[in-house]
Amino acid sequence: MRQIWIPKPGPPNILEVRSAPDPTPSAGQVRVRTEAIGINFAELMARMGLYEDAPKMPCVVGYEASGTVDAVGDGVTDYAIGDRVIVLTQFGGYSDVICQKTELVVPLPDELSFQQGAALPVQYLTAWIMLKRLANVQPGQSVLVHSAGGGVGLAALQICRDAGATVYGTASPGKHKRLLEMGLDHAIDYRNDDFEEVVMRLTHARGVDVVIDAVGGESFKKSYRCLSTLGRLYCFGGSAFTGSRGVRSVPHLIRTLMKMPKYKPFDLMSDNRGVMGINLGHMWHLEAELRAMLVAIVEQARVGVLRPVIDATFPLERCAEAHAYIQDRKNFGKVLLTTA
Repeated sequence: MRQIWIPKPGPPNILEVRSAPDPTPSAGQVRVRTEAIGINFAELMARMGLYEDAPKMPCVVGYEASGTVDAVGDGVTDYAIGDRVIVLTQFGGYSDVICQKTELVVPLPDELSFQQGAALPVQYLTAWIMLKRLANVQPGQSVLVHSAGGGVGLAALQICRDAGATVYGTASPGKHKRLLEMGLDHAIDYRNDDFEEVVMRLTHARGVDVVIDAVGGESFKKSYRCLSTLGRLYCFGGSAFTGSRGVRSVPHLIRTLMKMPKYKPFDLMSDNRGVMGINLGHMWHLEAELRAMLVAIVEQARVGVLRPVIDATFPLERCAEAHAYIQDRKNFGKVLLTTA
């Protein structure tokens, strides 16, 4: 099998392709020969040494893939050789062969391609948990989605549109036209405009019911101030910590950290607002719940309610280019690795 390894913290070109013998599935596992592998921003942060949950380097990261079962372990009755599946992995996903327990494997319907399947798990689960499981977004409510042109942002837009909510989204100007065509109600230029001022102006100082923010730093402060009474802020990332060069910068980290807010319980009570952090990587013990949500997501994708947007694909060997492409904020939607 081929895998992408992070030997030490560094820029995208630090990534290495290595070969190893194919693994053998243990009891209760299936072995999947992958066709497509999802890339997430957490893996870029891991490469830069900024993701504390990542395995000790050298390591293989990656949370999701799709492919075909080519071997089954003892006791497996739900899957057979030749089945098309989606796989959730707690690291190790950047590989053309994966062994995983069946609890974290979901059938991939024939109506969906392998690429669509690999684009669903992490980003749609993250958006689903925030907007449906926790926020319970309702018709007529309003949601501010940061990085609306990214994978989670587009998943959130689709979930909000299906729920009948009004959606405000931050994105670079070049992505606005396409976002508006996809149903975004208000596009905000985060590079040239103050999103807080724009949101408060458009809502006539009321604010929005829900904000999902993966930027971090000062953005968390401003997002909180955008909340209406009974508003909820969901923090699920920290892209501001990465800077613009794709390498770790201690001065930049300190500056960004100093801008982070400190939420106090009595202030939250006084404001009638809520703040919650989301980290899908810390939910692996909730196997049954994660699988149930992913099954629901896959079914909504099968019938066309959710439509994963694939921006670009890169062969496994060009993973460094894929990381750089995302790092430069070029993607509109999901970026995948392919193994064929």
